[in-house]
Amino acid sequence: MRDFSTGHRKSPAGFDRVLMAVTATFLSLAATSAIAQNAPAKSPADLAIDAAVPLPEPANVPPPTAADFKLPEPAAPATDSVAKAPDAAPATTATVTPPAQAPAPASAPAPETAAAPASTAPAVAAADQPVADKLRDLIATKGARYFDRKAERAAVENFYKDRNYAPLWSEGGNATARAKSVIARLKNADSDGLSAADYPTPDFSASAGPDALADSELKLTESMLDYARHAQSGRMHWSRVSGDISYPEHPIDPVEVLINVSTARDAAAALDSYNPTHKGYLALKAKLAALRGVTEDTSKQIAEGDTLKFVKPTKKNPNPAVAEDSRVPALRAKLDITENADDTHYDAKVANAVRKFQAHNGLKATGILDNATVHALNGPKSDRQIDIVRVNMERWRWLPRELGAKALGNAYVILNVPDYTLKLMHNGKQAWTTRVVVGKPGKHATPMLTETMKFITVNPTWNVPPSIIYNEYLPALEQDPTVLDRMGLKLSRAADGSVRISQPPGEANALGRIRFNFPNKFLVYQHDTPDKYLFAKEERAFSHGCMRVQNPDQYASQLLSIALPKDGYTPEKIKGMYGRSELNINFPTPIPVNITYQTAFVDDAGKLEFRKDIYGRDAKMIPMLKGATGKDMETAVSHAQPSYVRPTNVRVPGDSFANNNGPGFFERLFGAPTPPPAPVRGQRRVAR
Repeated sequence: MRDFSTGHRKSPAGFDRVLMAVTATFLSLAATSAIAQNAPAKSPADLAIDAAVPLPEPANVPPPTAADFKLPEPAAPATDSVAKAPDAAPATTATVTPPAQAPAPASAPAPETAAAPASTAPAVAAADQPVADKLRDLIATKGARYFDRKAERAAVENFYKDRNYAPLWSEGGNATARAKSVIARLKNADSDGLSAADYPTPDFSASAGPDALADSELKLTESMLDYARHAQSGRMHWSRVSGDISYPEHPIDPVEVLINVSTARDAAAALDSYNPTHKGYLALKAKLAALRGVTEDTSKQIAEGDTLKFVKPTKKNPNPAVAEDSRVPALRAKLDITENADDTHYDAKVANAVRKFQAHNGLKATGILDNATVHALNGPKSDRQIDIVRVNMERWRWLPRELGAKALGNAYVILNVPDYTLKLMHNGKQAWTTRVVVGKPGKHATPMLTETMKFITVNPTWNVPPSIIYNEYLPALEQDPTVLDRMGLKLSRAADGSVRISQPPGEANALGRIRFNFPNKFLVYQHDTPDKYLFAKEERAFSHGCMRVQNPDQYASQLLSIALPKDGYTPEKIKGMYGRSELNINFPTPIPVNITYQTAFVDDAGKLEFRKDIYGRDAKMIPMLKGATGKDMETAVSHAQPSYVRPTNVRVPGDSFANNNGPGFFERLFGAPTPPPAPVRGQRRVAR
């Protein structure tokens, strides 16, 4: 039969489909053959690999029939984008696990197993097309004005391109539910220890034109990315506080943030997830909310009055009069002194509590109750405490999100410098704790860091650090040539002429009997000490930066029970290894060590505790968080690292390098000493 409209004979029914199938098969085979012919010849190594890799047996599949093919559907306009649901995430190069979908109804037909066709980006609603056009222009011409970080700018460009520049935060000129959720989270940033002022939120209005809506769109995206970045890594980079801080970087992936927030059922929760989940951080967050909700009870305030001072007994005055004042009971209540609550005497317990309060609140710790201390006790109580809690929450953001080793039941060591304590955590609980001695304030401050403990050394040799050799021991040797012998130290020369000083293992070794090694750029570690008396002191900042542990045998036993549980290391077994020979016990899986600086924390009883800011970290960070130092606080700064190079050809009295005719080593290092000034007539010289 002819088709008179075209002049051609109609094909029998279904013949066209069969013809299409045969043609498609032929073209596919031809293309495969061409590719194979054009492919470069494989090398013998490639052929060997092909032979070694098993291939599936060919399936015995019958040739296709006409029923296996369908006429093609009308094709949608081709684009470079992947289809999105109205609230779906844009296609990116990142691999993202799609959100779980509800199962299909039982009556629904089974989905086809054939590969899904390439999808296209969703069509932009007519009402939003003017906004999309403005977004395209803004991103292309002024993207850097909104996003000054290259990675974020690239992520935003791809995100909106994949959406055909359809707005995410508005629909028909009104804010979407997702936008409202994100705005609410940003306005509540103060609860996270951040400042809501850093994340301005635009006002979407149906009356606003496309220009204003496009601008609001990018401003909200900008604030969202800023918040996620600050929540995860901190408002300031730790290098801006001090050169002796070093934590692993863990920045956000802006692509991931855009996908998570734009696809989550709860956008606010998705954004909040970038905050730390550490127990210590969450406890401080709860206390921050409580502090901000505190209203001062004027009935419990302490009245101004005479200065109260506790006088310690002396040999000349063994029974001094104890000051008495009607305000003392209120003072005891204010300082949580429950013993003798109604006692009006300003005794040693009250004075000591006042001293601690002064130290924790930026006052001179005298133990004397004066009107300045009364004002601090009365308030505004929470203001300074809020500041201290905020900087401690900031420092939690610097720490790794995973503190422990998963393979060892999330075991880790955490040492709090201002509290002078070390804790070993295991399986979510405190396994052990002990007192520590930390570095002196100033150049000997104990650094803040995260590293992994790899081994323990029993009977360590103390190789004196170069800084101590050249700054302390050699000047002392110049004054007293016997000082090293009396200290049990040995001086030697390396081939290059540099001086080495070491102390052999033994009871009197400066490192004690055990050293705990977690290699780091600051050359600090944890160790035993022969100076056990220091652990009885309340403030224990006496070292050159290393951390001295009060009970090292127990510490070693606890660590080894986790790292080597089958080897039966007990404190007694550890002590049995004490001797004159170094012994290293290696950890098959290293245990993370986190050195922290927590001047505010919540104890096991749920009480908010404060500690003295011994290194001045709080004093520097509080103004920074309040914006006193500008907005650019996230950029890392480089610090000059201490030089551990040993000077060569240093002259030491009595060795082969000494030359009696030339200047001594002290003069060569530091120059000729300046002669002391002539004494003033009538002035008595005081021996020091």
